[in-house]
Amino acid sequence: MPGLLPTQMVRPLLEQDPSVAAARAGLEAARQEAGILESSPYEWTARLSSQRRTLQEGPAYQEWNAGIERPLRLPGKASADRDIGKATIEEAQARYGEALHEAARDLLSLWLDWLAAERGRELAGVNRQSAQESLSAVEKRLRAGDASQLDARLAQAELAEQQRMENDAKTQAAVAWGRLHARFPGLGQEVKTWPTPVPLTQNTAFWRERILAENDELKTAQAQLQKAQAEAERARADKLPDPTVGIYTASEVGGRERITGLSVSMPIPGGQRGPRAAKSLQLVEVMRQQVESKKRELEAEIANAIASTQGAYTSLQLAEAGAAAMQDNARLMQRAYALGEADLQALLLARRQATAAAQSALAARAGAAKNYYLLLIDAHLVWDLDHE
Repeated sequence: MPGLLPTQMVRPLLEQDPSVAAARAGLEAARQEAGILESSPYEWTARLSSQRRTLQEGPAYQEWNAGIERPLRLPGKASADRDIGKATIEEAQARYGEALHEAARDLLSLWLDWLAAERGRELAGVNRQSAQESLSAVEKRLRAGDASQLDARLAQAELAEQQRMENDAKTQAAVAWGRLHARFPGLGQEVKTWPTPVPLTQNTAFWRERILAENDELKTAQAQLQKAQAEAERARADKLPDPTVGIYTASEVGGRERITGLSVSMPIPGGQRGPRAAKSLQLVEVMRQQVESKKRELEAEIANAIASTQGAYTSLQLAEAGAAAMQDNARLMQRAYALGEADLQALLLARRQATAAAQSALAARAGAAKNYYLLLIDAHLVWDLDHE
């Protein structure tokens, strides 16, 4: 995209953003969590006991008992835990992608705001120079006796106003750069080429399908639905408790009797396991409706973005045509005044109209560029966002 910040410059800025770094750390934590769920949550338990047997008539005997045991996770529960871990990673990946996406939108918006402020500063400088030329023309006619002191004062007042506006424009440019630099401190001021918005050539269906397929908020909701489904399956499987299996050995009667054996125990299911499984199924339905709600919300946002982009491009063409016409009119009035064919009031009016039209064209260009490139970011068509 000509004029757009290059990908090799943008990617480090995005990766260093605190919100993106936090999401990246969250992704690593999710991978650790998936690894924990992959392995069984149970551990071996060692048991050791010692006792002394004393007969009513006879000697006393030292006895002991030792064993180890461990609960066994049933196969259905292990499969559900793996699905939960997979969904956890997918959710974290979607959140990481959304953090990149939002950082990219912020970068583009702040950068275009700064470019617009810089163009506004340049435009204010041109307007100030034009006011200076008008004052020079008035002073020349005044010396020739062809203008009044009132005209000179009006021209001086107009110059002072343009100087004030130029100072305001410089301040706005400094503020815009300060915001951009504070948010993305690694960005330099060398890229000042204005990106050119172009008309949308693809139809609405293309943008809808592309943005929905790449939208990380929707992916997050879908991953949460998958996680809820896996957790519901885990709760259903948990209606049957996990058994505990162990082996033990014992020595009794002073070692005259040696005992070895196998132990199996299982909790008796209580009345809460069924309701917990039913609750998990209801949570699945909640997440399913949230996915559908998010999809409809995104479809409305996409339709608005497409309409705004198309309308902004049309407004840009109209604004630039009007600005060009007003600028030509101001030049003609400047020449006419220098030749004594027009009065100062007409010249100043033409200058103000040209200034207003130029500012409108600048705002239209900024709006069209922002709408167009934000749409490309939402579709993950720039800055390698489609690789995340």
